Amino acid sequence: QVRLVESGGGLVQSGGSLRLSCAASGTKLSIASMGWYRQAPGKQRESVAHITNNGNTNYADSVKGRFTISRDNAKNTVDLQMNSLKPEDTAVYYCRAVLFREYWGQGTQVTVSS
Repeated sequence: QVRLVESGGGLVQSGGSLRLSCAASGTKLSIASMGWYRQAPGKQRESVAHITNNGNTNYADSVKGRFTISRDNAKNTVDLQMNSLKPEDTAVYYCRAVLFREYWGQGTQVTVSS
């Protein structure tokens, strides 16, 4: 059973930066895909960024050029560096991992004030 724990959310002004981290425990296997989703109030959960264990990345158009995803395969951790944050980035951010099935973290709140 894989357990995901996120950290790094908080309140930041528009234009600011935050770094989210997610640590996976419960497995020594290399997790095929790790990434971040977000869900704003009243909206569906959406994909933000993903990274595979060989380093391939994918970003939502809305965050390209502002967010950077990275991972440490040895530690099974994934980070999301978020720069030039906008109020529309406000959401609960969830870490997701795929290892034979999906696993989700509990979520961390990111609030960007205007």
